Parts: sequence; structure tokens; C-alpha cells
Amino acid sequence: MRFDWTIEEIETLFNLPFNDLMFQAQQCHRQYFDPNTVQRSTLLSIKTGGCPEDCKYCPQSSHYNTNVKSEVLMAKDAVVAAAQDAKARGATRFCIGAAWREPKGRAFEAVLAMVREIKLLDMEACATLGMLSQTQAQALKDAGLDYYNHNLDSAPEFYDGIISSRKYQDRLDTLKHVRNAAMNVCCGGIVGMGETRLHRAGLIAQLARMDPHPESVPINMLIRIEGTPLADVADFDLLEFVRTIAVSRITMPSSYVRLSAGRETMADEIQALCFLAGANSIFYGEKLLTANNQAEDADVRLFAKLGLQGEARTTPSSRRMTGELNA
Repeated sequence: MRFDWTIEEIETLFNLPFNDLMFQAQQCHRQYFDPNTVQRSTLLSIKTGGCPEDCKYCPQSSHYNTNVKSEVLMAKDAVVAAAQDAKARGATRFCIGAAWREPKGRAFEAVLAMVREIKLLDMEACATLGMLSQTQAQALKDAGLDYYNHNLDSAPEFYDGIISSRKYQDRLDTLKHVRNAAMNVCCGGIVGMGETRLHRAGLIAQLARMDPHPESVPINMLIRIEGTPLADVADFDLLEFVRTIAVSRITMPSSYVRLSAGRETMADEIQALCFLAGANSIFYGEKLLTANNQAEDADVRLFAKLGLQGEARTTPSSRRMTGELNA
């Protein structure tokens, strides 16, 4: 497995004939994963709106006039009930997200209590709460958190045009704190924000140079929200999205590559190509924080048509061992 990918090498992958790229991605995928199994996560917004950050894609930013209203932190019992429902519907990982720059005070203590309760359900627990100190990362680990999500969003060269309230290094520092606390990293980005293919290669290079690679790599397609600065950005080519999935799979072969935001608008055929390209994780349920997701019954029908099944709970270490044996 490599951790020294150059941007030029990754751009070369992007430029392969589509069939060759898909074949190479599928070969990598089968070395580490059952090709017909997809991990299902459910995402819940536990604190919606009012975020002080100015991310141009985000309807939860207090800088923009969207239909998202600022809400208080959800009660623990309501969060646990949502996790129980997600498990009953087939999710193996429950993710909680809060629209914060960073967690503070009693709110952070409340999140720790939520994580402890989710772990009692025998589910993987993931959180995205903004920037973390080393002390906060360790507290989440001690509470039982399995994964921490903190996306890079874009290549460093494109980042300043999307966000000014948080530096790229701030994101890298939070990821370092998560690793130091021995937690799994969930880290990916967003495509379709007006970036070039070279920028997409730069994003994947950042991720693929991490040693170890992020255990989960969510690839999000921009959801254009009225009131945000990116509401009128041009349509993104869906085959380019599939290419991004495939290149992520080739460069990070043992990571979960998650087909994330934007899936609601994708036809079955595009989603099937994404799975063929190496995507093996989805958000399952009709809401992604504040945006719509594919309806659950639509996912059930799609899985049946493609012969896919949900993944039983496993661990990154056991998957890597299996991959090494199968390679």
C-alpha cells in the first residue's frame, strides 16, 4: 500500500480511459472487500444551524440567508431513540453532527454522554463537531467514539476560495489530534464546487498521503442550496464523479469510500457505476444533516436490483487483515 502518491500520478489516473479506470478500481476493491457488500451509516444533526463558519457550500452558516433555522442541542434520549431506529433499519454506524466551529463546555459533555449511550447499542459511533483540541479528542475516544469525521473539503490550492474562517492547517491539526487519540479517521471532500480536475487530484493526494489512510473517505457532490454563494455553480459531470470514486479507491484501497451527499439526485445507473468504481459505504436514511438523501425504500430496491447486501459490523483492523490475505 502506498502513501507517497503525487498529484501528477493521480491526475494520470483521472485521465485513463473510463473502462480502464473502472477495471483497475474494481481490481483494488476486490483485494480488500466483498464487492457486493455496502456499509450503511445513518447521520443525524444534533445541533442544526447558526454555525459561525463561512463555508460557501453550507446552509447552516450564519453568514447566509437560507431556510435553515438555528436550533438548540437535541436531548440525549431523542438522539438515542434515533440511533435505535437506525439500527433496526440496518445501519451499523450512527453518526452525529453539530453545526459548531468547535465543541465547548456543557454541550461537549452532553455529546460525550450521547456517545456512551450509542455504544451501548453495539453500533459504531461517529461524530463531526468541528475542530478538536487534543484533550477533546481523547475525551471522545474515552467515551467510546469509533470514528471522527473532519473533511478537508478541497485541495489546499482551492480551499481559500471556499472558506476563510478556518485554515487548512486547522483541519490537519484536528485530524492529527484524532489520530493521536487512536480514533479512526473519517475524512474526504466535496466535488462540484467549481474546482478543476487538477484540484480534485490535489484533494485525493492529500488524503492518500496520510499514513495510515483515513478509514472512511466520504466523497460528496455539492448540493446547491438557495442562499449560499455556490447556489448557482454549474452542474457537475456525473461521470467525473464516478471517476473521483474510482481514483479514491485505487489510491486508498483498504478505506471505506462513501457515496455521500448528492446521491438523492443520482439515477440508479450512476449509483451502480459508483459501486462498480469501489464505493462501498452510503448514508442510509432520508436526511443528511439538513439536506435530503435517497429514500430508504429506493435504496432497498436498488440493493435488490444490484445484488448488494448491507455489511455486518466489522473493524478496520479485521478488514485490513482480510485484505492482506486476499491480495
